[in-house]
Amino acid sequence: MEKQNLVGGLRKFGTEEVMSKVCEACQLGKQARHPFPVQTTHVSFKPLEMIHLDVWTTKIESIKGCKYYVNFIDDHARKVWVYFMKHKGEVFQHFLNFKVMVEKEKGVSIKCLRSDGGGEYFSNEFSEYLKEHGIQRKYSCSYSPQQNGIAERKNRHIIEITRAMLNEKNLPNYFWVEVVTTTVYIMNRTPTAAVHGMTPQEKFIGKKPDVSHLIMFGCITYVHDPNEKRSKLDPKAEKCIFIGYSLEQKGYRCFNLSSRKLQVSRDVVFDEMVNLYPPLKIAEDGEARNGDVPSNVEQESQLISGPQESSISGSSSTPWKGRLRSSNIVDGSFQTSSRNPHVNDESSDSKKSV
Repeated sequence: MEKQNLVGGLRKFGTEEVMSKVCEACQLGKQARHPFPVQTTHVSFKPLEMIHLDVWTTKIESIKGCKYYVNFIDDHARKVWVYFMKHKGEVFQHFLNFKVMVEKEKGVSIKCLRSDGGGEYFSNEFSEYLKEHGIQRKYSCSYSPQQNGIAERKNRHIIEITRAMLNEKNLPNYFWVEVVTTTVYIMNRTPTAAVHGMTPQEKFIGKKPDVSHLIMFGCITYVHDPNEKRSKLDPKAEKCIFIGYSLEQKGYRCFNLSSRKLQVSRDVVFDEMVNLYPPLKIAEDGEARNGDVPSNVEQESQLISGPQESSISGSSSTPWKGRLRSSNIVDGSFQTSSRNPHVNDESSDSKKSV
């Protein structure tokens, strides 16, 4: 087989390099895990040949009470789909919805699923469904998330961007579902290292995506209020926060500040230079909250204790307005008198008394 190049990586049995004695004491005392391969050995040449999936969880409930999401990643195009859940048991139902949607869109069937060994993927109905439809299942070994690396790395990428967007706009954490949805929407329309020369959206559907409608996330929006919902003297727009794009309607998803509800509208005016919440003073409040000394303590101490060397030489931009004892100001600089009037007066009085 080796001479005819029928297989790869064939070991040469009988040699000392391969057939060596194993020290039992060394294995019991010093055994370490084997390194994981840097590059994957499987490459999909067509869409839906392999689907990677993984579940992410958090303790923070979203506006609608979700704590989980499951992502589906096409191995060929690296396009991502995200479904949000209140319980892990909803994974199977979301997989059915995802399977029907993508198979109807592409006209081919899903051939293989790759996941970790979580119990949400091994329910009786999930296992029976995969057997009935001829879908192969591959899952990672215990405590080896590296074998499901594509889904794990994608989750990390999504959450890092989500965390950055929440902190950039100072939004409450219960908006994480809206931020994750927007993150995945943008990721599918931007280049990735795994897909060369095109975006995941283009590689999956065969058409270049249009990004002319992308707006700064978290900015203030003014949504038009239809005439049927207001009187003649009511405001014609409502102040909202832009939180994403609708996949079912041709409009923008906004969060109404007065009604505390989500709404989709096409008649929107964006103020991309204004945020709802002002930026946090991390240098002052954050350090003081942790018990550290704020960065402006030195400046405040200078104002309290009087001028330092820089202010005496006239290099300080803010002149000190305090009081100096036995000092005179000549040509904008401080000159301290070497003569102490009180000491001289006492000495003169003593001379007179003598």
